[in-house]
Amino acid sequence: MSLDGVYDPGNIFARMIRGEVPAHKVYEDDQVLAFMDLFPQTRGHTLVISKTSTARNFLELEVEAIAPLMIGVQKVARAVRDALNPDGVMVGQFNGAIAGQTVFHLHFHIIPRYEGVAMVGHGKSGMADQAELAALAREIAAKLPASQ
Repeated sequence: MSLDGVYDPGNIFARMIRGEVPAHKVYEDDQVLAFMDLFPQTRGHTLVISKTSTARNFLELEVEAIAPLMIGVQKVARAVRDALNPDGVMVGQFNGAIAGQTVFHLHFHIIPRYEGVAMVGHGKSGMADQAELAALAREIAAKLPASQ
């Protein structure tokens, strides 16, 4: 899929926002939703999406939606760091299929990196154990600031 196209309101992330598909939620407010990636590249791989925008990629994102989304990305990345104590944290975002995007609802990947542990390729891992994802979501959520 190219960088240009029409937003599909039936995509998996739009369905998660509407509550039609379950998600292991880490953080949610009126503009942002963060949840565990079902096909994680490393332990703790978390996704952050806008709940208000129908941008398919970052290039389409409305200017007024950038700040709330990026604040959410930073909050969740800090919670991932504090909960899982990785050696590094990778924040990534893909625009278009050729760049690696597989779901065409703008989303950011927060991928903890652990020294000596290889990262699985994007879209190459099997589906994670649901109980483990639920436990990780609780562990990360517990590290969010109390005012959230």
